[in-house]
Amino acid sequence: MKKHSYPMMASHCSEMEVFDPTMSMCMPFPMEGMPMKMLMLTGNAFVVGSTSEGPRGRKQVASPNMFMLDAGQTLGDRHYVNLDFMGTIERWTFPGNGYPELLQIGETDAQGSPYLDAQHPHSSPIMGLTLSDTIRLGSGKDHLKLFIAPRGAATDGPIAFMHRPTGIANPDAPLGHHVGQDVGHISSTVLGGSLALGGTRLQLSVFNGTEPEPSKVDLPIRSPNSAAFRVIQDFTPKFMGMASVAYAKDPEGEGVEATGESKPSKQWRLSASAYSAHEIDPSWTLYNSLIYGYITDYEHASALSSIAQEFWLKGNRPRVWGRIEFVQRTARQLAITSATEQDAPKWVTAITLGYTHAFAKIDEGEFGVGGAITKDFLPGEFTEAYGGTPWAAKIFVQFRGMGMWHL
Repeated sequence: MKKHSYPMMASHCSEMEVFDPTMSMCMPFPMEGMPMKMLMLTGNAFVVGSTSEGPRGRKQVASPNMFMLDAGQTLGDRHYVNLDFMGTIERWTFPGNGYPELLQIGETDAQGSPYLDAQHPHSSPIMGLTLSDTIRLGSGKDHLKLFIAPRGAATDGPIAFMHRPTGIANPDAPLGHHVGQDVGHISSTVLGGSLALGGTRLQLSVFNGTEPEPSKVDLPIRSPNSAAFRVIQDFTPKFMGMASVAYAKDPEGEGVEATGESKPSKQWRLSASAYSAHEIDPSWTLYNSLIYGYITDYEHASALSSIAQEFWLKGNRPRVWGRIEFVQRTARQLAITSATEQDAPKWVTAITLGYTHAFAKIDEGEFGVGGAITKDFLPGEFTEAYGGTPWAAKIFVQFRGMGMWHL
């Protein structure tokens, strides 16, 4: 099997591998008369110092991080069974008020207060635990993948930001993370399947719609009450598109909020996205992602939309990357009490440009140092609360890499 670096595209996979687009990696594929056992470890961690302008700006240090451990083997000539564990320790490496990010919202802390201008930690230490069986169909690479996960990814949304190539260099979660984009990448009690026929994948899953609470260390098993469908199309080995629709019941959990207002009982989430990789020369590759998300009944807003354009210009050691986002927010979500229309969606914009330099490489691992600046643009009703249109800056160190062993 070929030696890989992370991330990958379908063009990187050997005859004994199949591309998993939602994880951006090549996975072993069952072949007749060729038994395989595989162990793979992948990780990406940052230590970030942040500062931002305005009355809501703050200076803090935090560490976004994730790692995956995959173990699998073939059973007969047509089955490859894999156990995937995805973990993080963000619950213990984020400040109590979350990872600093102006205009970011989503989830609540241990006291029930919403994270505001901050990214919440992901469920720690277990972000995902998935058992899957990849079943070869016929003599080619057509296959059916069946999976079950007490916590894992529903077939909902684009490639999650920590897996897509254009998100690997950026320590910040997208502002559209909860607005119809990749919130479904951590779902409870997921049962699903993916049918790959040629360059087309049809994916369906059922799951429990209540989102995990980032303040808890748990792994609840609940009855599936929600569903998602996604279609993925490989137009070329280096250009791919996907679209999804999901119905999530009781996303915020049963009960009544501290305000006495009932929580939303259901949501519809829609997404469409496209991904490409262009090899400029042997030393440089340009990755691009374009994402649209749409969600209904989210935090008192009847419907919200989000758009993101990301790129990653990856050289041997220097890397330039960026993200442009247009996201709808309401005054209530951002706790702007002076606005007259509390639940009217308004567009906010964030433009980020970053640079990373890989100082040291050991096999498929590397140590890098980088920084980024972000400029936010706000509607007039929001500018007083933020002191205008603020800037934010980050410096960081990054450790990432992967190892694959065939046993």
